[in-house]
Amino acid sequence: MNIVLGVSGGIAAYKSADLVRRLKERGCEVQVVMTAAAERFITPLTFQAVSGRPVRSSLLDPAAEAAMGHIELARWADRILIAPASANTLARLAAGMADDLLSTLCLASSAPLLLAPAMNQQMWQAPAVQANIATLRARGVDILGPAAGQQACGDVGPGRMLEPLELADMLLASSPVESLLAGLKVMITAGPTREALDPVRFLTNRSSGKMGFALAAACQAAGAEVELIAGPVNLPTPPGVRRHDVVSAEQMLEKALSCVAGQNIFISTAAVSDYRPQQYRDSKIKKSTEALSLALEKTPDILATLSHRESSLFTVGFAAETHDLEHYARDKMQRKNLDMVCANQVGADQGFDVDHNALSVFWPGGQAELASQPKRALAEELVELIALRYAAGFAGPHEAAAGDD
Repeated sequence: MNIVLGVSGGIAAYKSADLVRRLKERGCEVQVVMTAAAERFITPLTFQAVSGRPVRSSLLDPAAEAAMGHIELARWADRILIAPASANTLARLAAGMADDLLSTLCLASSAPLLLAPAMNQQMWQAPAVQANIATLRARGVDILGPAAGQQACGDVGPGRMLEPLELADMLLASSPVESLLAGLKVMITAGPTREALDPVRFLTNRSSGKMGFALAAACQAAGAEVELIAGPVNLPTPPGVRRHDVVSAEQMLEKALSCVAGQNIFISTAAVSDYRPQQYRDSKIKKSTEALSLALEKTPDILATLSHRESSLFTVGFAAETHDLEHYARDKMQRKNLDMVCANQVGADQGFDVDHNALSVFWPGGQAELASQPKRALAEELVELIALRYAAGFAGPHEAAAGDD
């Protein structure tokens, strides 16, 4: 999602740098636009460092305006959030002014506009400010906050800007995809598994769980009730998602089987270990020889087990491949009785433990390419595709299998 973050003049501007970071964590691209007053509180260099983009502030910048840069930026934005929104900024927006870059963008863009007011409690309660708020709300502008509490000036009362984490969650919750999976239950597996050799060693892989957690957040934002079964990862639980932590492939299968009743969609992003040691050593294996041989056995196939047992479950698998992407992906879809498979290239800084990814998505009779982008944005695109296929009745392998009986 492309976010224009407007920063106006106020002491709360220092929080906006953290807000950029919170939005980036959720896969957003953030372009900061500052007013002249905002630059007196915090430098553009700070925002450039956290956003990865040069800050825009001038409406009459010759370099940017050679190609009508303010119009291009207005079209680029999926959301415009002004945080902090000062009393002066609220008044200028209510009056429809367009005498700087930020106010002009708000008039020139069709993107939803969200404002996070921040000011002294007496200013917030002033009749003129409340009248401007009423005018903006009547035009469909979302007002986020403010909160009440201790203020920088020493006053106590309403007028504090909401915290960055709250604003990031509220901004993404305003997405128009919020009804795509309404009323549906989605189960997701994510992250790696660990297969113990002895009390201190285990077999595992490079999966970070980022794609699975991004999908859990995207499904929840799309209205689904989400059960997330996570291997050992260091990631925060997405808001509104019910999380179950497991370690081994066997534990992940047991938890999936216990949660699958009543589920509509199963998305298997977990990188489950294919093999585990035949024998677990109760004590640490000592370094006593030049070479060590390990006997391995297959772990249970979680995806195939659920897809064959639950004929009404829409199943989505992931295939991480180093070559012949489509061949191996379609083969996996057929062997494991899947309704959809998402294939991604791994290696050379692709796929595992990175923040960006691209997917080739296949289903019986069709396919789609999802371009490289932050995993949160990629997850949102994939959820839209899954919702479309599910709504179409997914006339795929499950129905064929039922007919054969």
